[in-house]
Amino acid sequence: MIQSFDQSKARRASRAFKFMREGDRPIRMNVFNPNYLKAEVHPSPNHGERRDGRSPDAILLHYTGMPTAEGALARLCDPVAEVSSHYLVFEDGRILQLVPEVRRAWHAGAGRWKTDSDLNSCSIGIEIVNPGHDGALPPYPPAQIEAVIALCVDISARHAIRSERILAHSDIAPGRKRDPGEHFPWDALHRRGVGHWVAPAPIAGGRFLSPGEAGQPVEALQAMLGLYGYPCPQSGLYDRETEAVVAAFQRRFRPARVDGIADASTITTLRDLIVALPNPQG
Repeated sequence: MIQSFDQSKARRASRAFKFMREGDRPIRMNVFNPNYLKAEVHPSPNHGERRDGRSPDAILLHYTGMPTAEGALARLCDPVAEVSSHYLVFEDGRILQLVPEVRRAWHAGAGRWKTDSDLNSCSIGIEIVNPGHDGALPPYPPAQIEAVIALCVDISARHAIRSERILAHSDIAPGRKRDPGEHFPWDALHRRGVGHWVAPAPIAGGRFLSPGEAGQPVEALQAMLGLYGYPCPQSGLYDRETEAVVAAFQRRFRPARVDGIADASTITTLRDLIVALPNPQG
């Protein structure tokens, strides 16, 4: 989801659309050659250097969460907004590249996955036009999903990105972000070789863990979530943060019920995903 911004930033002096900032030095923004040949270039000024010598080893999928595609594109290219993504995918499958892949786009915000806390520096961000939960989370059109799949396949091949490093915005920022949401067809992407997935375990009765509980079973749940990559506390207490992480996991991998309660279906699906990882410790 496109980050909101403090309206006070609108009072800052800003350059016109064709400019970017590199430290304190304004540089004219030039059109660049697309990394993905089916994309049309539409430059955004909002990007910088990737930090610590990082290169892309992850893909982060978002929904725009705005009423219109035109509004989303304008925000992603507004120097005052200070947000961007590498790509924007429209409902009809058209793709714009806003930022060169070598550059650090500003799409992830605060978040963590495994040991990475600067996801902007190690990921390529793809914004998918959809009004999001505030707009009733309509289905993603087939043409749009086909375009996302083709784009992810191309990026993954060029950067050797592993399937388990194709992430949802909600994965890295549980409780803060919900995109691309429980209606996003991760199973369809997986069938085409994009992303990590197992069939969710059926929802049934049995033992479950819920907010307020504490002890070894909660510790084990938190350890499993952390092992997979989620930024989960390791306290042994099923607190609000743990509940948010469980809900984020469900939204991605068990979308039939997103309630933050770790029932048998949730725990079994998590276990199966860990077992299916090419390298659980990687």
